[in-house]
Amino acid sequence: MFSKAESAQIRKEFWTSFGKSFPRKWLLYNTKIKGFSLKFNADRKQASVSIDIEHPDEIANELLYDQLVALKTILTSEFIPEIIYDNEFVLDSGKVIHRIYVKHEKKFSIHNKNTWRDCYEFFVENMSKLELFFYEYEDIINQAI
Repeated sequence: MFSKAESAQIRKEFWTSFGKSFPRKWLLYNTKIKGFSLKFNADRKQASVSIDIEHPDEIANELLYDQLVALKTILTSEFIPEIIYDNEFVLDSGKVIHRIYVKHEKKFSIHNKNTWRDCYEFFVENMSKLELFFYEYEDIINQAI
């Protein structure tokens, strides 16, 4: 097991290494839609890329999620077939959000450097697809609110 400090250092090294290995400006929080972001997620057991919807206005939050549900056929048929829609995803903090995500299916732990390269390649491939989807349907998504 790792101490909190060691674990924090490994996480920092993981993300720094990813940035150096794949230097690119990602869209992530710069969607210009409040409460709508693309994210990389990695922890001790799994990794994923996601669209997180956590608009502070409950109605806008639901409208954004419903708009993405309406686009589900396109997202699954043209971009990422194995994408998962979760209407009530619970974050580690206990907060419940809408998350649309794809999991890294290979064995992964942020604490195991031997699993990092596969994860990085998964990140690049799938985040690129989510970004393409977003850019293609940004106007439609934005119309929800």
